[in-house]
Amino acid sequence: MKRLLQSALILCAALACVGTALAQQFPSKPVRFIVPFPPGGNLDFIARILQPRLSEALGVAVVIDNRGGAAGINGAEYAARQPADGHTMLLGNTGTFGLFPVLYPKLPYDALKDFSAVGQISASTQLMAAHPSVPARSLKEVIALAKDRPGKLTFAIAGLGTLAHFSAEMLKRQAGIDFLVVPYKGSGPAVADVFSGQVDLIIDAVSVSMPYVSSGRLRPIAIVNNARLASLPDVPTFEEQGLKGFVARGWQGVLVPAGTPAAAIARLSDALNKALAHPEVRERFATQGLSPTPSTPEQFGAHIRAEIEKWGKVQKTANIRVD
Repeated sequence: MKRLLQSALILCAALACVGTALAQQFPSKPVRFIVPFPPGGNLDFIARILQPRLSEALGVAVVIDNRGGAAGINGAEYAARQPADGHTMLLGNTGTFGLFPVLYPKLPYDALKDFSAVGQISASTQLMAAHPSVPARSLKEVIALAKDRPGKLTFAIAGLGTLAHFSAEMLKRQAGIDFLVVPYKGSGPAVADVFSGQVDLIIDAVSVSMPYVSSGRLRPIAIVNNARLASLPDVPTFEEQGLKGFVARGWQGVLVPAGTPAAAIARLSDALNKALAHPEVRERFATQGLSPTPSTPEQFGAHIRAEIEKWGKVQKTANIRVD
């Protein structure tokens, strides 16, 4: 019995040494950073800001691999099939890991089973804004106007199945109002029709509407967050204006294929948080209305699960469909 105990202790010590060695050896080659969108977009922008700082922290090259198509689905599916050795990272976001899992019953990847969380990168805040001709200056006045004109007010969104779409449907049900949701193929044409007066209101990322708010072509109504923004200190949140719990933030984060060793995930998480703490990264994020949100792998994993649960309830209640 004593010999068995000694043997077990020796084996545990040996395994610990192997684990330490593996941790020290990782990464042993360049790390691919899969961005499931084409070059030039917001997600690609985030990845390229982080790229040099991640390389610096990991001690190897970090190579961006753009795999666009199907609003991020193709790239996520591709990433799920890569070797689980820590040398492949995926840039996930609200759509690919928060909304699509509840929208598409036959998604070609499982957001929870096929990936392991490394850490959250950033969060972006949405803003409700109106054309100046709309006779409402607050959320309460918008709600009152919608009740007076059921189905008549028009809300522009960047596309079906987007965070803005979910937010608009959540607003309908939580405020007990009805309005016409007008989907566009992207934020650009959506905001253009609002500041030109073709559509009454818009819900989208602050960075989309901010230039037109600054020039007076749009009127800010409410922040879709649990706190006001430093850039819009006089604009209250939805919660402050009576809709408790009404928070809908976009977010981005890093994931790896399921089965990636814990030591590799820990190293990647540490590198990501170091990159997010760099002054240059924080400064460049701020120009896009992004807030760095460093986290542990456990915290980011819990966040993803909570988002899927939250938006799943909205999808069922509002019967949101994209086909």
